Order: sequence, then C-alpha cells, then structure tokens
Amino acid sequence: MNQLAASVIIGLLAGILGGIFGIGGGILIVPALIYVFGFTQLRAQGTSLVALLAPVGLFGLMEYYKKGEADFKVGGMIALGFLLGAFFGSKFALNLPEVAMRKGFACFLIAVGILMFVRK
Repeated sequence: MNQLAASVIIGLLAGILGGIFGIGGGILIVPALIYVFGFTQLRAQGTSLVALLAPVGLFGLMEYYKKGEADFKVGGMIALGFLLGAFFGSKFALNLPEVAMRKGFACFLIAVGILMFVRK
C-alpha cells in the first residue's frame, strides 16, 4: 500500500472514530463534560467535536447539532482553554524524557478507562 492510500485510510478511520466517539482531545474532554458538567455521553461527544474537530469533523458535528447534542458555548470555552493549555503544556512536555511521557500517558488512559467503566 502506498503512502497516499495509507494516509487516506488513516484519515477515514480517524474521522469515523471522531464522529462516533468525539475522540482527539476527547479522551479528556468527554469524561470531564460527563462528570463535571453532568452532560450525557452523546452531549459530551458532540460538544467535544465543537471544541476540537469542528473544521475536520464538520459533518459529524452537524449531525450532533441537529439532534441538540452539541453545546457551542461550553465547547467554545473548552477550545479557548485548550488553546492556552496546549501552548503551556507543550513547553512542559518538551522538557521531559520520552519514556516518562509515554508511561504518563498510558497511566492516564488506564485511569480514565477504569473511571468510565465503574461509574454509572
């Protein structure tokens, strides 16, 4: 398979998963919207698309919006915080060893997965 075809397939898979689950920064945003704001799973996913994927996941966002499952005010504020956080977070992360970043990320994913599995 050539590089172009692989890139398109990866993009399609990312778009599909983004549209279904609101992934991307959603690994943090979706659980936060559920547990902090009390959003439903669908509303959290739709709002995550507002914050992170509006240009890329526009068609997925449109479907969530049609069903009333995307909060633009909350999503916009998350996008603003995400912009600032990404700037300062990247400065911090670039000074850490790669192995520490990988292990820290793995621990974070495990903790979020356990929390979402055991909570109602």
